[in-house]
Parts: sequence; structure tokens; C-alpha cells
Amino acid sequence: MKIIFRMSLFLLVCSCAMTSHKTEKINGVSFVASRDTINDVHIKPLLNIHANYAAIMPFGFIRELSHPEIVFNTERQWFGERAVGVKQYAENMKKNQIKVMLKPQIWVSRGAFTGGIKMTSEADWQVLEDSYTSFILTYAKLAQELQTEIFCIGTELESFIDERPEYWKQLIVNIKKVYKGKLTYAANWNEYDRTPFWDPLDYIGIDAYFPVSDEKTPTVEACRKGWLKHKPTIKSFSERYKKPILFTEVGYRSVDFSGKEPWRSDRDMTVVNLEAQTNTMQVLFEVFWNEDEDWFAGGFLWKWFHNHKEAGGENDSRFTPQNKPVETLVKAHYSK
Repeated sequence: MKIIFRMSLFLLVCSCAMTSHKTEKINGVSFVASRDTINDVHIKPLLNIHANYAAIMPFGFIRELSHPEIVFNTERQWFGERAVGVKQYAENMKKNQIKVMLKPQIWVSRGAFTGGIKMTSEADWQVLEDSYTSFILTYAKLAQELQTEIFCIGTELESFIDERPEYWKQLIVNIKKVYKGKLTYAANWNEYDRTPFWDPLDYIGIDAYFPVSDEKTPTVEACRKGWLKHKPTIKSFSERYKKPILFTEVGYRSVDFSGKEPWRSDRDMTVVNLEAQTNTMQVLFEVFWNEDEDWFAGGFLWKWFHNHKEAGGENDSRFTPQNKPVETLVKAHYSK
């Protein structure tokens, strides 16, 4: 009997050890900063769709693409865009068992693409580097204080990285001195394969706005063919660096041609096409969410607003899945 008991205990311990090492798929949302504090009412809709992660996104502002100074954490910003808001959001998420990726981002005046940030003199590059270091270390320290699971060191800053790669490598060293969690960078879909510093990071982060279909209402089959053109390259990139891919942003608008140039956020794209959004999202989940976490970690849907009852809806042409048919699809896949 003792031998049987010991063997049973050994098998139980082994089983528990194996279970504890199972990696959880990141079923995330990009939680939009607002003017307001949040509470359980704002978080309940996340729990309803079985989200287990939220990206919290404070902002720094640049006047124009060649301007070197970043303004951040000021009283003029919305509550959720500042350190005090990050803290309040993160603490409420964690209270509800939702994990956090802190993802500080830059906003250029009039919505210019951040990938084009580029200085015209060495002096300005130095100012930008000092300014960005102050910006990112402020939030890296806060991420450590809040014990966030992931910290994202930047989002879609390809020209800045192309021109100043050594700065970024040293920046990662400095971040690791103050933050001890997992690190990633949110590379644009056409930038990740030349980003020069994946080795010291934990996830290969991709804002996954890959084109998948030129159809006005993309069919499931067309989107599947479109993704299968990209998926092998993405997987081989993960194997090359022996790190999992994390879709730091992913999503589609509820508009015509939603799979053609998924990154577009033009205000004049107003013709609502809910089927287009649903089909593109369905294929995204089918192609990636059943993959092993060793190479595909999951992702963060772009984007989710705190005021769920008023957000999205069937007349909304933007990215959010809230109160649209695709929200039911998200819930079904995240529940797995």
C-alpha cells in the first residue's frame, strides 16, 4: 500500500508541476485611456468576453515628426494618459484578475505616423533620445511598482530605430535595471523583420495589420489564403529567435475592404460593413489562436473603450468590437 501511495503521490506532483508550466494564451484588449477613473462596472465587460490581459496606454506628445521633445504626464492630459491614471487602471485590472501590459505610446500632432519621427541634426537626436529615455523610464519604473506582467518599450518607431539602433540597445539595458518583468516592442507589421534588438526582449511584438484580402467584403476563404501568405514567415521568425510572437495590436475595422489595408484609420471611411469585420476576425482566430504558445503567445485587440454601453455599436465603422456581432466571436474564442 505504501508503494502504491508513494507512486500516486509522485504522479500527482508531476501532474501538478506539468500543469503549472502550461503557458496561458494572452487574450488581450487595448484599453483606451479616458478622462475618467475606472471601476468594476468598466471591467465587467472584459470579464464577459473572457479577456485575461489589458494593454494600458499612457501617451507622450510630439509637436511634429522632426520635433525632438516629448511632452508627457502633464495635468493637461486625460486622466488615463498620465501616470496617476495608469496606476488606477492597473490596480483595478489586477483586482479583477486581469493582467497588464503597460504600453507607453507617442502621439504626433494631427495624427502623423510615428514611424516617420526623424530628426534633422545630431543635436536634435540627442534631445529626442534624452526625452524618450525620460518618458519610457518613468513608465518602466511604474510598471515595476505595479508588477505589470509585460512592459512594451515603444510602438511603431521604425525611423527612430533605423537611425539610432545603438541608442535602443542601451535603452533596453537601462530599462532592465528598473523593470524585472517581460519586455517587448510593438513593431509595425512591415518593420518587425529588421528590428535589431529582439535578442534581449521576451516577446517579438508585432502590430499585425497585415493585408489579407482585396475584397470589398472579405470572405473567410480569401482571408485564410491571405494569412497563409504571412504565417510561415512569422513562425520562422519566431523559430529564428526562439521567442514567441505577440500581436501587440491586432484588429479590423467594420468597413468595406477591411482586410486590404487594415492599418488605415481615415475618418472618411464611414461605410459600415459588419460582415467584413467578422470574417477577418474569424480567420485571425482560426489561423493563430490554436497555435502552441511556445511560438504564438496571443495578442491585444485594437481597441476597447471603458464606457462599454456607449462604445461601438452596429453603426460604428471603427476598430472596436464592442456591441457588434464580432464581440460574440471574440467571446467564443477567448473562452477557449
